[in-house]
Amino acid sequence: SNIMDQTIVDFLQKQTCATICCTNEAGRPYCFSCYYACNPEQSLLYFKSSVDSYHCGLMARNRILSGTILPDKLNKMITRGVQWNGELTDNSDPLAENAFVNYHKKFPMALVIKGQVFTIRLDDIKMTDSNLGKMKKILWKRAQEKADSVQ
Repeated sequence: SNIMDQTIVDFLQKQTCATICCTNEAGRPYCFSCYYACNPEQSLLYFKSSVDSYHCGLMARNRILSGTILPDKLNKMITRGVQWNGELTDNSDPLAENAFVNYHKKFPMALVIKGQVFTIRLDDIKMTDSNLGKMKKILWKRAQEKADSVQ
């Protein structure tokens, strides 16, 4: 099923900050943090950034991204968070159609901040949750397109 586990959806919708990793010209990782909004129905993340930032230049050359999302309020007794992989979509991609509206619905105060809203198509997620002393891992993977599966 391409539908995300509800535990992952609930977690993503409650948090606000992601760390995103791209790669630089030498293939070395470069990370930045940002506020994000999610669209669980289409498995997308949205974030806003200045188009002339260093990381936006890197993402224009290599759209493959990965990242982490931790709880906004950390509890040192519980390990909880998400690791994800995905790809930056082009602004003309139909998946990016409502990015501006969806991002500013969660962060209306960001309307006064210059920048562009970007869309990440999530491809896979691993959520770790040690709530109540039990370590649990929940995995989700985007269903492959039919064209990808025909070999």
